Amino acid sequence: MNFIFIFRFVKFIIVGFSGLIIDFGITYLCKEILKINRYIANSAGFTVAASTNYILNRMWTFENSDPRIMQQYLYFFAISLVGLAFNNFIIWLLNGKLSADFSHFAVRILNSNKIDKEKLNFYSAKLIAIICVVIWNFFMNSIFTF
Repeated sequence: MNFIFIFRFVKFIIVGFSGLIIDFGITYLCKEILKINRYIANSAGFTVAASTNYILNRMWTFENSDPRIMQQYLYFFAISLVGLAFNNFIIWLLNGKLSADFSHFAVRILNSNKIDKEKLNFYSAKLIAIICVVIWNFFMNSIFTF
């Protein structure tokens, strides 16, 4: 792999981290405060994060000046929607179908038994989903968008 590719991937991850904060923030607001369904809340967080990530990736990661901004955004968003489907599927699989229990890790790390297991398991599954989707998004956007 060449240096430019690795450097872009690192920049993509940095942008993705800002998206992670936005995604979790919007998801938490919608799910915990507004009491919206977890999948709708997850979708809202993902959509807002994808939009901000497009702007930051266009300007900074890929330093792209293609005048077809709307076309690029639509490609970026379409790739993000496929990523969203992957994201929701992974959450459903880990938090619903398989009912993965991540709480035992938190009990050991935080040394506390006062943990809301349902919330912890949802957000742990969401974190795993985000990691998987970041890899998908980077490669697809490198190929098709930028």
